[in-house]
Amino acid sequence: MKTFVLGAVLAAALAAPALAQAPATTFVQAGRVLVDPASGKVETAKTLVIQSGRVVRIADGYVSEPGGKVVDLKTSFVLPGLIDSHVHITSQQGPTSRLDEVTESSAQQAMDGARYAKRTLMAGFTTVADLGGDNDAVFALRKATAQDDVPGPRIIAAGSAISVHGGHGDVNGFREDVMHVLRPGSVCSGPADCSRAVREQVWKGADVIKITATGGVLSNTAAGLGQQFSDEELKSIVESAHRMGRRVTAHAHGADGIDSFLKAGGDSIEHGTYLDPEGIALMKKSGAYLVPTLMAGDFVYRVASGPNNFLTPAQSAKALQAGPLMLAMARRAHDAGVKIAFGTDTGVSAHGDNAGEFSLLVKAGLSPLEAIQTATVNAADHLQISAVAGSLTPGHSADLIAVQGDPLKDVEVLKQVGFVMKAGTVYKD
Repeated sequence: MKTFVLGAVLAAALAAPALAQAPATTFVQAGRVLVDPASGKVETAKTLVIQSGRVVRIADGYVSEPGGKVVDLKTSFVLPGLIDSHVHITSQQGPTSRLDEVTESSAQQAMDGARYAKRTLMAGFTTVADLGGDNDAVFALRKATAQDDVPGPRIIAAGSAISVHGGHGDVNGFREDVMHVLRPGSVCSGPADCSRAVREQVWKGADVIKITATGGVLSNTAAGLGQQFSDEELKSIVESAHRMGRRVTAHAHGADGIDSFLKAGGDSIEHGTYLDPEGIALMKKSGAYLVPTLMAGDFVYRVASGPNNFLTPAQSAKALQAGPLMLAMARRAHDAGVKIAFGTDTGVSAHGDNAGEFSLLVKAGLSPLEAIQTATVNAADHLQISAVAGSLTPGHSADLIAVQGDPLKDVEVLKQVGFVMKAGTVYKD
């Protein structure tokens, strides 16, 4: 597996949890706890002992010490904080989205992101990967949540996506002079220019490189969902990112773009709508993760086919085409043994509703435990933060949530998270 070099802000946040106004030791008394989702073993009557934002040991029974803080979750099911590997934390689709593109400043997007970050954390997601947003807005929000100035999840941020001129990720559908002003510097054409775009994104602060290997549903252009970068451009992007210690994940719907990106050495696929046998074989060979974002497909299809459709004609046509195919794609991938990490593309659907993805994953054939694994140990491995998140074994960050009921029997209970702790600080009780 290629080494993932974290950005300075994120690395600091992972190395040292944010300062918290809390006693030196916290004792979380858990009735049932899924300490390590990889094992699937549920332990009963355990106490998680937490110091300096990390789990230091797990004791049998319900223990405490004088001066320590006791968190009573004896009637709850406790599991690691959830990880969403694909969000857009500074925006949310709605009837005003097109207007927002030309009226909201980076500062306003950061403020919107602060509101959405809190909703996300309150829903039980203690880590997210933001894959494509205004650089200034999302990098500022990443720092604010890391320093606990803003309540929100730990953020791994790509910033602006690397995109082709005129394709998905570029600005489309406005007056030409407006588009020139709004166009991000991460848009490129030709191998040399695309290498430049990658290096500039790393320079600006990207933790991971996000590219748009194919057309996309929500770009306002009738350019389809097939491959948009050339093979030579894809190779240049991946090589440039890896040389600078960054992994590359690709928004990809069409099989041609999926396969070409994987042949170029890409690390993971977002969406994967038309994933074919060749793509499956390439993913299994390389160990690449699939992030299926089933909620996004479901959402855009429902909007496009409903009475209050706010999508443009170009967007609607692609939503009606791609949305219904994503569940079957995830089933094919799971049946074939492709590694799956949890991701919702939230910002398309509403922030705070992220847990709706679990039900769709189960509909695609995953067991409830497998669905939970996608949002814990799998997502942590995919984002290369396994030493910090995804488990509650000693040494890990004290990121944990609690629900009533048993999510291993009914994943719907994950929509009703009653307790949230991130890095030892209680945000919801």
